[in-house]
Amino acid sequence: MSVLEEVLAANEAYAAGFGDRGGLALPPARGFAILTCMDARLDPAGYAGLSEGDAHVIRNAGGRASDDAIRSLVISYKLLGTKEWFVVHHTDCGMEFFTNDVIAGLLDSSLETAALGPDGFTDVGAGPGSDAGHDIDWLTIADQSGAVVDDVSRIRAHPLVPKSIPVYGYLYDVKTGRLVEVPEATEAGRAD
Repeated sequence: MSVLEEVLAANEAYAAGFGDRGGLALPPARGFAILTCMDARLDPAGYAGLSEGDAHVIRNAGGRASDDAIRSLVISYKLLGTKEWFVVHHTDCGMEFFTNDVIAGLLDSSLETAALGPDGFTDVGAGPGSDAGHDIDWLTIADQSGAVVDDVSRIRAHPLVPKSIPVYGYLYDVKTGRLVEVPEATEAGRAD
């Protein structure tokens, strides 16, 4: 069953009360960006106190500093003036539950949704699959704090990222809603 009708009805209600938000400026009003995970349990507006128009929020699986995430951060700064960046991963992330080899193997078997059980993911599809999953670095996570440090360090070292932008590293705790600093990441992202 599709959620299309629910989404369109919700949009109608949202648009009816849109008010003057159509006049929000293109640059984010509070001048910062957040790179975070796509996990549905994370609400960046809630955990960072955002209103529409306040900040750029870049989301992907794991909140990883992929080439595309860095592309978005550079645009955020260069064209839209953000001056501070946050990398926010979270506890109990799905990216911790598999490796590159596991997902590539699952995709070899079938393109249908896999099942997560006590022993990890298993393929329940009938096929066909594809070996193209072996060509992707899935940016899985073996150590959550270490991954935050790695991502902040990757952003900081990128030749298109100015040294004047601080890059902060945090873990969002899905059980408490708190942001917990990863001091080594924040140190790695310190501005010059």
